Amino acid sequence: QVQLVESGGGLVQAGGSLRLSCAASGGTLSSYVLGWFRQASGKEREFVAAITYNGLNRGYADSVKGRFTIFRDTLSRDNARNTVYLQMNSLQPEDTAVYYCAADRTVRIRDLPNEYDYWGQGTQVTVAS
Repeated sequence: QVQLVESGGGLVQAGGSLRLSCAASGGTLSSYVLGWFRQASGKEREFVAAITYNGLNRGYADSVKGRFTIFRDTLSRDNARNTVYLQMNSLQPEDTAVYYCAADRTVRIRDLPNEYDYWGQGTQVTVAS
């Protein structure tokens, strides 16, 4: 069982930056890709970015490439704790959504919500124009 706790959301002006954090614990985290999804009001949940356990492979949605960066800390010695971050720059009003951290028990990047096994509770990001 993997627990995921997001933080770092808030209100920012267009063009500004935010950094989201997701503290992951439990399970064998070297077996998991960690990713970020978002869901705007009235829309379906969509992929934002994901990263493999060793940080060597990353994937991004086209809408955030060049603006968002995903990275993660080195795994803890017991392989049971890790933090993944989403650095968001040049934010636009269309980035407004609830952002969710998710864990996928696989070694490759995938971008469909139903492929992910565990989810955090979400954190609100609001970008004012």
